Amino acid sequence: MLKIDEKLCIGCGVCEENCAFGAITVVDDLAQVNDKCTLCGNCVDNCEIGALSIEDGEAASRIDLAAYSGVWIYAEFRQGKIAPVVLELLGAGRGLADERGVKLSAVLFGHNLGDSARELIAQGCDEVLQLDNPALENFVDEPYANVLSTLIKERRPEIVLAGATAIGRSFIPQVATIVGAGLTADCTGLAIDEDGSLLQTRPAFGGNIMATIVCPDTRPQMATVRPMVMKALPVDLHRQGTVEELNAEHFNLTSRVRVLSSVIAEPDKVRLSEADIVVAGGRGLESAKGFALLKELAEVMGGSVAASRAAVDAGWIDYPYQVGQTGKTVAPKLYICCGISGAVQHLVGMQSSETIIAINRDSAAPIFNVATYGIVADLFEILPLLIAELKGAN
Repeated sequence: MLKIDEKLCIGCGVCEENCAFGAITVVDDLAQVNDKCTLCGNCVDNCEIGALSIEDGEAASRIDLAAYSGVWIYAEFRQGKIAPVVLELLGAGRGLADERGVKLSAVLFGHNLGDSARELIAQGCDEVLQLDNPALENFVDEPYANVLSTLIKERRPEIVLAGATAIGRSFIPQVATIVGAGLTADCTGLAIDEDGSLLQTRPAFGGNIMATIVCPDTRPQMATVRPMVMKALPVDLHRQGTVEELNAEHFNLTSRVRVLSSVIAEPDKVRLSEADIVVAGGRGLESAKGFALLKELAEVMGGSVAASRAAVDAGWIDYPYQVGQTGKTVAPKLYICCGISGAVQHLVGMQSSETIIAINRDSAAPIFNVATYGIVADLFEILPLLIAELKGAN
């Protein structure tokens, strides 16, 4: 914060004249600061007598990092089951917890939870903190945020992860604000550095770069993670863990919002996220006619057609087929990309695929850096041969 030494200030007005934000005024020969101050420091630099200074709030607000321990996953429960992204987060969280030598916990709340806690343990969790209450049957930001923030304040986990779903995007920022933590949204990569800090990677500047964000001085370190970018662990039904039933009376479950009804929208006709084989096309298809070739290949392989943003923007195929930062995220067993250069915006949406085959005329195309197998050739020559070969095999 900006401090004004009343004993030194002579009310000369230099600070007021040099403040571009109108944050300083001189009243009765004494400088005063208002809430427009951005702590730019220009007034401090221009005060020759040293009456102004910026207090180092970092030291005052520094917390005991050693008091925080454990990796938490918010186990989103919707429509009577655990959201798929939770299982992916448990896979990533298991690796982080093992590296830090701490427990992996899941926070599960809702109503009629059934055997969901047992499912979480089978997917890699050590401990489940569970709250089953009718007040939590429908998602409402206020009580959900109250429950999670109360638990964080009391138990002090060092890392808290949630899915970047509609629910996660809605109330996790509120939780971060309540507990005074930083939050990185829509992450596509997580790791631990040598100091034990969480490295949170996400697309930035429209996906043109990948930014890695660190919160070294606050806890917990919080992130929402994009679905379909992490790998779930195999189910282990023999795995042991603990389930702690939380007392609803300990939390404020009241809300100023009342859910009158809940309507489930019809699912997308294009279910790319469920496909085991995806055949995607980009600018190299040259026109909408090129997608006819892709559809034929997808049909013979029992897969689905997808596209890069360039192909969608060109009007060659509809938006529901788009894969990438501004489209769907997929992780099929096989991803065949035809005429796709490999811009980072597209890679974000498919780089978790088990096997990636790239077909492109340009040997220097970035897509070959992530491809399992690369074919430098004209796709209009390769695809007909591939289709004929597959049809012959069938």
